[in-house]
Amino acid sequence: MEVIIKDSYEEMCAAAAKAAARVLNNKPNAVLGLSTGNTHRGLYQELVKMYKEGLLDFSQVTTFNLDEYVGLGRDHPQSNRYFMHEHLFKFVNIPPQNTYFPLGTTDNYEAYCRWYEQRIQNCGGIDLQILGIGTEGQIGANEAGSSMGSRTRIKTLSKNRLAEFAQQFDPDEELPSFAITMGVGTILDAKRIIVIAHGEAKADAVAAAVEGPITSMVTASALQLHRDAVVFLDRQAASKLRLADYYLWVQEKRPDAPDR
Repeated sequence: MEVIIKDSYEEMCAAAAKAAARVLNNKPNAVLGLSTGNTHRGLYQELVKMYKEGLLDFSQVTTFNLDEYVGLGRDHPQSNRYFMHEHLFKFVNIPPQNTYFPLGTTDNYEAYCRWYEQRIQNCGGIDLQILGIGTEGQIGANEAGSSMGSRTRIKTLSKNRLAEFAQQFDPDEELPSFAITMGVGTILDAKRIIVIAHGEAKADAVAAAVEGPITSMVTASALQLHRDAVVFLDRQAASKLRLADYYLWVQEKRPDAPDR
């Protein structure tokens, strides 16, 4: 796992976007695994900027989103599909029929999850998976205790996670208790992984994922097993890393690092 530390959130997003753009430029029909969250806004903004400057083309790209809340329709303002439309898809030339999401309103979740896994395989697998890290060290909705070999399925959301996004819903609106998520095993199948995290609130989770033991209690720690995973952080998110000085030293000595 390679760790890239930047001085600010904006620099971190620019570096991660540059790494993602390299994948797209090398393979115009790349299959992307996408995720959502406040951290991702800056990254997608950078990709949109590159597209508008003529540096990126999404016309042959296929995307699979990491997760979706059960019970939320595609137009719900808190759905991940809505987020992707508002922050990326409506600004670039990706064909709508090439964008796939776990379906939170299906009548047969088990069958749909099997179909989702198969569809990823039929498209050749994910070339680049973009991830964030939850405050408890989770990736996607793979809460603590998730199997390292898990595939796309329904997961019950933790109380802490529900508390984190409760303010995003109307007071009289019922919060979703479940999400369909790619499994840890599904994520690890990606050929390349980019992880982004910023802010002091993520520092403990980042340290556990990057330098802690590999454990199902911190599902992001499974990324230590991946052959090509790069973690982009700002200074605050990197503040609990014991080897932060070493990671910075590597950046200084390696002009070919992923953000160059």
